[in-house]
Parts: sequence; C-alpha cells; structure tokens
Amino acid sequence: MIIETQEDVTRAVLAEMHRTPDARTKEILSALVSHLHAFVREVRLTEKEFQQAIGTLNAIGKHTTPSHNEAMLLSGALGVSNLVCLLNNPQPTQANNLGPFYRAGSPRCANGDSIVRSETPGAPLAFKGWVKDAQGRAIPGAEVDVWQSAPSGLYENQDATQAEMNLRGTFTTGADGGFSFRSVKPAGYPVPTEGPTGALLRAQKRHNLRPAHLHFLIVKPGFKTIASQVYDPDDPHLETDSQFGVTKALIGSYERSAGGYSMQFTFVLDAGESARPQPPISAKSGR
Repeated sequence: MIIETQEDVTRAVLAEMHRTPDARTKEILSALVSHLHAFVREVRLTEKEFQQAIGTLNAIGKHTTPSHNEAMLLSGALGVSNLVCLLNNPQPTQANNLGPFYRAGSPRCANGDSIVRSETPGAPLAFKGWVKDAQGRAIPGAEVDVWQSAPSGLYENQDATQAEMNLRGTFTTGADGGFSFRSVKPAGYPVPTEGPTGALLRAQKRHNLRPAHLHFLIVKPGFKTIASQVYDPDDPHLETDSQFGVTKALIGSYERSAGGYSMQFTFVLDAGESARPQPPISAKSGR
C-alpha cells in the first residue's frame, strides 16, 4: 500500500499480517499494532518523545546483564507482571510475580536446613510451609525453590560479598506436603534505579522500595506451577510496593520468640501444566 494518510500506516501494517502462519502470533501482533498506533494518536507523540522512547528501549538492553534483568524490573514497575499473573490464575490466587532475581539451580536441601551460606547478620527465621491441592489434600514430592534478599537489601546475585546462592535453596515436600527451612528475617529493600526503571520512578515521584518478602517457586507434575511471595504484615510499604506485587492472599504472619521469628504458610496448587519459568538472571554480579 502506498501511504497517503496517517490512517493508511495502520491499515498497511495490519494488512501485512495475513501471511503470519500462527494464529495466536497474528492475534497478538495485530492487537499490539492497533493499540500502539492508537496510543501514539491519543497522546499525539512528538518526534522528540519518539526518540526518547527509542532511547529507553535501547537502555533496557544496555542495563540487562547475566545478574540483572531490567525488562523484568520495568514490567513490575508498570504493574504488567502482576497483571499477567492475576489474569492467568483463578482468583483468589497465591501466585505472584516471579521477580527479576530468580536463579535456577539453587542447592538442594533437606527439610529443616539453613539457606544461609555466608555471614548474614539478621534475626533468625524458622519457616514451615505446606503445599496442598484445592481440596486441601497434601501434595508430596513438590519441588519448592526458595530465595530472598539479605536484611541489607541485596540479593546474592547483586552482592559479591555474599556466597554463591546465599539465601537460596530447593526443598521437596514430604508425605504431609510440608517443607521447612531456616534463614534470617528479610527486610524491605530498594530496587535498582540506574536504568530506565529508575528514570520512570523519578519522573512519577515514586519511591523504589519493596516490602519485605520471601520468594517461592512450586513445581509438581499435574499441577500449575506458581511463583509466589509472602509479605511481612508490618512492612510500611505494603500499599505502595514499587512492583505492585502485594495481594491480600500473600500477607503472612510472623511470630516472635526469644530465638527470633517463625512463620507458617500453606500454598494451594490448582491442577494444570507444570513448567519451570525461564530464569531472568543466570549469574552473580562481579561488583
């Protein structure tokens, strides 16, 4: 099509979709073009703003490394990560954002083991969890990946002073669907702001803090894999999480004792496809 008007541009791009062999790919790309062109028209995007947008896309790639996933971080800051999660899981759900700091291959641990692998100052934490189906029956043999930030506010992949895979571990549920581990109580932390995510937060006068939480990835054949996060009920940033991840179903409860803290939590899996997600990072930072 020879372009005569700005409306012709959209028609021409959509017309070229007819050769797309996969129906779902065609559906997604057609909707993307329609909404993207409508957005450009709605805000009357200027040429300068277009160049700035291209610069942001380029910066996402430049700020993504084996130890940092800027696209995943930005998706969370725009609320897209949790929106996709809530769209794809029956409500209410304990599924939550995978987040930008999940690493595959964490050490396999026996129930009750500690995931503290290097000196990590903080209040001791004893966690006991159960994995059950929608009818309340125990799910034995489920693999549970656990990871968290140190009380300093850094995940081990961000911090060269922490041991490899510090505060990470993989557990297997027992006959009662239970698993347990020892760690330190997590603290809230700031998300990185050196890249486009930081620029977005500054432009909106938003803080870059996440409420304290523990991460879980639960995998069992025959059940839908879920990533989950369990949040500290006393964290001051529950309602202003910079990644929009906090849901009512995932606010836990800590019990305090002379020896530190303990928490118990039950996860419910729905029948469905078991598939591990693509890890957003693969290595530690050298810094």
